[in-house]
Amino acid sequence: MKKLQLLIIALLAYPMADIFAQDFELNPMDTLTSHVAGIRQELDVLKRLKINGYVQAQYQLADSAGQQSFNGGNFAPGDKSRFMIRRARLRVQYDSQADERGLSLGSMMFQIDMTEKGVRLMDAYCKLSERKLGWFSLTMGLQNRQFGFEVPYSSGLRETPERARMAQLLFPSERDLGAMLTINPHKFSKYHSLRLDLMLVNGNSGVANTSLSYDKSYGNYYLLGDVSETDTKKDFVGRLSFAHANREESVRYGIGASVYSGGFRVDTVNAFELAQDANGVYGYKKDILKDEQKTISYLDRSYTNRQYLGLDGQVSVTWSPGMTTLRAEYWQGTQPGSSSSSASMNTRYTGLYDVYTRPFNGAIFYFLQNIMETPLQAVVKYDWFDPNTDVKGDDIGKSVGDGLTKTGAGDIRYNTWGFGLVYRWESTARIMAYYDLVTNETSGNLSGYTQDLSDNQFTLRIQVRF
Repeated sequence: MKKLQLLIIALLAYPMADIFAQDFELNPMDTLTSHVAGIRQELDVLKRLKINGYVQAQYQLADSAGQQSFNGGNFAPGDKSRFMIRRARLRVQYDSQADERGLSLGSMMFQIDMTEKGVRLMDAYCKLSERKLGWFSLTMGLQNRQFGFEVPYSSGLRETPERARMAQLLFPSERDLGAMLTINPHKFSKYHSLRLDLMLVNGNSGVANTSLSYDKSYGNYYLLGDVSETDTKKDFVGRLSFAHANREESVRYGIGASVYSGGFRVDTVNAFELAQDANGVYGYKKDILKDEQKTISYLDRSYTNRQYLGLDGQVSVTWSPGMTTLRAEYWQGTQPGSSSSSASMNTRYTGLYDVYTRPFNGAIFYFLQNIMETPLQAVVKYDWFDPNTDVKGDDIGKSVGDGLTKTGAGDIRYNTWGFGLVYRWESTARIMAYYDLVTNETSGNLSGYTQDLSDNQFTLRIQVRF
């Protein structure tokens, strides 16, 4: 009997032991499954986190020591050659999980630039996209102003060392603080080729950097590139564009139209506008209305007009000689500046110099030719910027009557030819050799501009991306 009882107990215990054994074996598997799921989730987040950047190191040789330059900034007094880090960008972007259309409903991006001159915040914004149609998105923060093709086109992709003189003067650093509504149908829509960008920005010029700098064209120290708001006014930027390609993508083309509408607050300085004396000579007349408004309230002070219109077009054709690209861009409008420069002003400059409003126009042309199947690309670029279309040649700096102020260096037109050769070392690295041939309008009535300035420049640049 005792032996029978022991046998029954053993038989009953065996299934329970097996169950406990199975449970013991399943627990580690459940833990492993949980860990794998966690790793997959973390990898999914990392896949949506993109970190990239590039470094541009270069050597430059100028025609004359201490010359002014729109290719990396003015040379130091007495210097005509230099090594420099033109840009060292680090960019971080995060996109939320995309839907079936490939649309991310939320994203953020920030970018910094680190050179021997310091560290600057270049971009910092959040972007939200609506989920129903997939056509609308809202971007808010420090971002590129969407005017024309040259301004928002990345410096890491551009085939020339710098943007055209006109782009640098009217849109220093290309960025501003504000909000942008973008209407761009998703890639499955037949209207995907169309895009409309509508922006409201503070209207200041520069990036988030409040270090003091000195610019002899303004004759005083000023806060460099502060984009913080200083008044109640906002500037409007709008761009409508169309981009398309044939089925084989051997031909790509696009067109665009842009508008900028804003102003600059006239504070404790004088405001001047163009006028003619009795002999028909152009000069600057003091705006009495704006002068009287110096004493009225802060919010009611007058604003000068800052109005631009732009048209642009691009086409790329891939054929037996290699890919050929043509770009053209034309701008015109009204620009407030100082007596010696048409550079867009930051409202932090208030009180440093008088404001002169001028009509301007300018254009930018590119011819890019990939040389067959080689890693070489030939570059030819031409641009002009005429800051004052009402005065020409010897009329600049000419004596003027009727109490007007004569025109000056800020009214001189510049033409720039650029010739370059780009060698694609490998997919992430390239070498660029580029020469700027700059000519300026001359006037026998303006000291320092009776002949063409010696301000041509050669640039040798190496760029590596990651």
